[in-house]
Amino acid sequence: MDEIRSSPATPESIWEIIREISLSIKESRAEIAESSARFDREMAESRAEYDRRSAEAKQEMAESRAEFKQEMAVSRAEFDRRSAEAKQEMAASRAEFDRQIKNVNEMIGGIGNSNGKFAEEFFFTALYKGDRNLFGEHFDECYTQMRRYEKATGKKAEHDIFLVNCVSLAIVEIKYKAQRADIQKILNRLPDFKTLFIEHKERRIFLGLAAMSFENGVEEEAEKAGVAIVKQVGDAVIFNDEHVKAF
Repeated sequence: MDEIRSSPATPESIWEIIREISLSIKESRAEIAESSARFDREMAESRAEYDRRSAEAKQEMAESRAEFKQEMAVSRAEFDRRSAEAKQEMAASRAEFDRQIKNVNEMIGGIGNSNGKFAEEFFFTALYKGDRNLFGEHFDECYTQMRRYEKATGKKAEHDIFLVNCVSLAIVEIKYKAQRADIQKILNRLPDFKTLFIEHKERRIFLGLAAMSFENGVEEEAEKAGVAIVKQVGDAVIFNDEHVKAF
């Protein structure tokens, strides 16, 4: 094995070593600077790419949001238009419905009024032209639509037919179709009658209910209350006054 011999150090060799080390350091620094610059370039490019994509994403989001708002505005406008049309149609339908109901009510009211007028004329004519032997008495006078109003108390009364003689008075109320409640209504009106028609306070008062037809139970209620029944049978007028009483 050969021996390794080292040459003695000289100033020149030392300076050569220092020069080589300095050159190596410079090269390392240059590489580091180049790597750093390359890293900075790559980071800048990445940042620029990120910013570009972020800007594109924001632009797309802004465009999507604007498109969404536009679609919502169009939808809202369409909804408002259809809602207004629906409300207008409903209002028109309601107005037409109300008009038809009003016409029906007027027709029904007209029929009811016509029926009521017919019944009043029928029974008044029968009593006015008849022998007026009712309630076990003969009545000399016959009146229709007797009205009275007392301003001080606000009391008012209207009665369909009066039959009068020197000692008695008969009040006949007329309905096209009599109901059970009509009996009590006739009785309830009697106190106001005695107050408003004070000129008849000394007379005996008889009550009667005349109608073209009667609800079930009306005649029985009248008999219990002492109210006479006057009804149409064909072209004739029949009086049921056997149970009548004076009030």
